[in-house]
Amino acid sequence: MSTTIAGVKDPLSRREFLGAAVAAGAGAALPAPSSQAKDPPGPASSFGPGSSSGPTDKAPAVHVPARSVPVLTECDVLVCGAGPAGVTAAIAAARHKLNVVLVERWCFAGGMGTAAMVNIWHTSDRQKRVIFGIIGEVIDRGVKAGLCKQYAHFPKQHETHEYQVEGLKFILDQMLAEAGVRTYFSLPAGHVLVEGDAIQAVLCETKTGAKAIRAKMFIDATGDGDVAARAGVPFDFGRHSDGKVQGMTLMYRLTDIDPRNASKIDQAAIVKLMEQERDAGRLPPFGALSLGYYVTGGHPNMNPAAGNPLDEADLTRCLMQTRRQMYAYVDFWRKHAPGFENAKVVASGACLGVRESRRFRCLKRLTAEDVLNTRKHDDAVGHGFWMIDIHDPKGSGYTTWLEGKYLPAGKSYHIPYGMMVPEKVSNLLIAGRCASSTHEAHASVRLMSHCGVMGQGAGTAAALALESGKTPAAVDMPALRRTLQADGVYIRDE
Repeated sequence: MSTTIAGVKDPLSRREFLGAAVAAGAGAALPAPSSQAKDPPGPASSFGPGSSSGPTDKAPAVHVPARSVPVLTECDVLVCGAGPAGVTAAIAAARHKLNVVLVERWCFAGGMGTAAMVNIWHTSDRQKRVIFGIIGEVIDRGVKAGLCKQYAHFPKQHETHEYQVEGLKFILDQMLAEAGVRTYFSLPAGHVLVEGDAIQAVLCETKTGAKAIRAKMFIDATGDGDVAARAGVPFDFGRHSDGKVQGMTLMYRLTDIDPRNASKIDQAAIVKLMEQERDAGRLPPFGALSLGYYVTGGHPNMNPAAGNPLDEADLTRCLMQTRRQMYAYVDFWRKHAPGFENAKVVASGACLGVRESRRFRCLKRLTAEDVLNTRKHDDAVGHGFWMIDIHDPKGSGYTTWLEGKYLPAGKSYHIPYGMMVPEKVSNLLIAGRCASSTHEAHASVRLMSHCGVMGQGAGTAAALALESGKTPAAVDMPALRRTLQADGVYIRDE
């Protein structure tokens, strides 16, 4: 398009756990509200909620002159981020007849389910399935296509399905195309233009330079909340005691394991030896592991790192660290685990599995009490059921999942719409793990299936808001609930 936006400036740039447990306003050539919380500093600092960061008076800076930026496209709803929340938000809005654009920094959709190889999905409260709607359709279509396996114990455990990473990419491509979503891969959201209390456009750096996408409504499903932060929405970061976020994980897959010999593995003995080697400093930290799961092609979720997921230097350090650790584990198993003598790493995540970063301040905040008491809300968009599963922010690999403190079987809590409606910015919704929650509640609601529930709620609410001429904060809640239920979402008050 030949339309341009003038005057744009480039941006300058469980007890212990439970108890412990982009500068502000950047990216606005037009007047923008300033954030009350700033991105945390790099790895050398002890960062906490609302801690200061970014350029200071002493930091070097460059002056970037204003320029005109071409408009790439315009739409009703721009969804940023194509993880489970972004995909379901985009499809929901498109199915309700909106013109939807979806931008994603990776060259595929799926978020952590593809980029980080997190391939286990949770749909059950341990008595019955409660995840339906669009994210349930993603799983069901994968099963039908032979790309997703339903576990034999379904629905008696939370973990119900295992998705092939490449298969998930394929199914999501199909569903986005069928819904008429205009998808742009390899295009991360960048600079945010805000006028008054509303976003006007999001800039993206293309191979031919910066281009703007204009929309009436915006949904931030980036995981880290990049759009919301640049629009000036206040947020919190990390646990209250020291500001550290949950530990991250690098997933990987092994090949050339001999299943006959692997059947001889004494799991307890191997783990005990690994613990001895770790305590002696000869093996890196590790999380819970099941060698038998790796034999069947499972992705180990036991390779921990701790750091600041908003700091690229720290992320790079963690990636290099976990790749070293991955080969250290495999070398150990080759020597000590029957059947693993010729084991090889065949793939690892393109990124770390990041569990937590920014948590934005919205009209409602999900709390540990909401989760533990399976609280119901009058603005529910679906159900959550996972335990408070905190991965050690110090990177030991320990997780409170090991304590087995599940919610009672058959019980679940409501995921409230209000946790996605920011206190500031009138045409923005925030879906996925960056929605409003405490550090502890976040450790439950961050599940990919829960994020998918939030995304459909946000996309549907955007459609109702635009249809009625209201802001997301003023959407009719009974109408939203009725619409979601008509679209297959499970919402019950019992």
